[in-house]
Amino acid sequence: MPKILIVDDDPIIRNLLVQILEPFEERGVDLLTAENGKIALETVTQERPDLIFLDVMMPKMNGFEVCTAIKSDEEMKNAYIVMLTAKGQDTDRQKAKDAGANLYITKPFTLNELLSTVSEVLHIDIGSDV
Repeated sequence: MPKILIVDDDPIIRNLLVQILEPFEERGVDLLTAENGKIALETVTQERPDLIFLDVMMPKMNGFEVCTAIKSDEEMKNAYIVMLTAKGQDTDRQKAKDAGANLYITKPFTLNELLSTVSEVLHIDIGSDV
């Protein structure tokens, strides 16, 4: 069963992402959440998600640190990481790339951006379910 981990310290954003991604849950995808970087790494170790939506600005560990740690783990280096952040500067994009992020999306994001990303990464077509 494919798994998606949503990591954001803002509960409103986490809940919004869960609602947006519900059509995938109906197709057997497990949706997981974490409210900070430390919990994210624990969840990654236990659950081995295929796709991770990762905020940059978080307490305990920022998204760049979390991304670097995940991509350094031999068993998790193939996880697809999408940095989902309000930080849109080129330096931040480069930091994400250097950390191993696969994609960088700035907030506000569009519904189609997220749905098409998940469809492509997990090879699940939700078609007109949304």
